[in-house]
Formats: sequence, C-alpha cells, structure tokens
Amino acid sequence: MDIEALQILCTSFPGVTEDIKWGNDLCFMIANKMFCVMALDSVPLNVSFKVTETEFAELTAREGIKPAPYMARYNWVLVEDSSRLNPEEWKHFIAQSYQLIKGKLPAKTQASIS
Repeated sequence: MDIEALQILCTSFPGVTEDIKWGNDLCFMIANKMFCVMALDSVPLNVSFKVTETEFAELTAREGIKPAPYMARYNWVLVEDSSRLNPEEWKHFIAQSYQLIKGKLPAKTQASIS
C-alpha cells in the first residue's frame, strides 16, 4: 500500500479528518482521536494503528511490525514497511482501528458520526 491508497482507505469512513502532526506525520482522526498515523518522510512507508490485544501479540511477532513507540500500551503497532501487510489485511486493520477508536467515543458523538 502506498500513501495515496491508504489515504483513500482512511478517509472512506464517516467523520474522518486529516491533520499533519509533529511536522511530518499524517494523522487520520475521528472526533479528534487518531486511528491511523503515517510517517510521510519515511521510506519505506511507516504506518501505525490500533489493534486488539490478541492481534497486538500476533502482529508484533511478525518481522517488520513492532509495538508503536509511546502507544504500545494502548495496543498500537508500527508497520515499518507497508508491504508487510497485503491489501486485505490493510482494509481489515484500518477499518478495525477506526471502529476501536470510534467505540471509545461518547454515545452522543458516535451517533452524530453515523
């Protein structure tokens, strides 16, 4: 997956906004809560997102995927090279990250997004 394909995927969900943070990271958010972060200046493309506890252990055991700095305690992973996941895995993990973050929002906020 490249930046453009991931950007299209991330922005396909309702209520998503984009912002550049920390100078070079493209962040995708729902109600100002991040669900996916891409390091724009990294080659290959680095991407971080939230996963379930079970998937966190499984993914971080794979080569090229590690706990995301500062966010690992919240079950975020860092994919050091976007080619480590296939397109179907990307769709699953990004959609799931969106849902995990959305699920933590207040009910009223969730209702206004849907």
